[in-house]
Amino acid sequence: MASHPTRDVADMPPRSSFAALLDIKTVVCTPEEVVCEMLVTPEMGNRNGVLHGGALMTLSDTTAGTSAFINSPVGVSNTTVEAKTNFMRPIKVGDTVTARCTPIHVGRTTLVLQVKMTRGDGKTVGMTSQTHLFLGWKE
Repeated sequence: MASHPTRDVADMPPRSSFAALLDIKTVVCTPEEVVCEMLVTPEMGNRNGVLHGGALMTLSDTTAGTSAFINSPVGVSNTTVEAKTNFMRPIKVGDTVTARCTPIHVGRTTLVLQVKMTRGDGKTVGMTSQTHLFLGWKE
């Protein structure tokens, strides 16, 4: 899909401190698919006793960001320029959420990614669409 050489999983930097705080684990990391999982703890709950939407968006963003990185040209970084999430079902404390990201478009300057999030029973809890921009860091 990418028109440039992609990175290898060995090139992946360690997960962010925020992803570590939520204990988001990457279980698959290829240019074609990234899968991450997160166990829903009581600390992640909202006032209704289910997973807070911000925690679900963090899982989605982490998964999409990992996909963007693995699909970025060597020596190039990326940043999210747009993200939209639809929330469909609640996730109870104790359940595990799985986020599966597939690239829809990997171009010269942008990536469009789709993340489907499911709970333990396989039902979809959310869908995210993200656009990332390739960029070079300037000192």
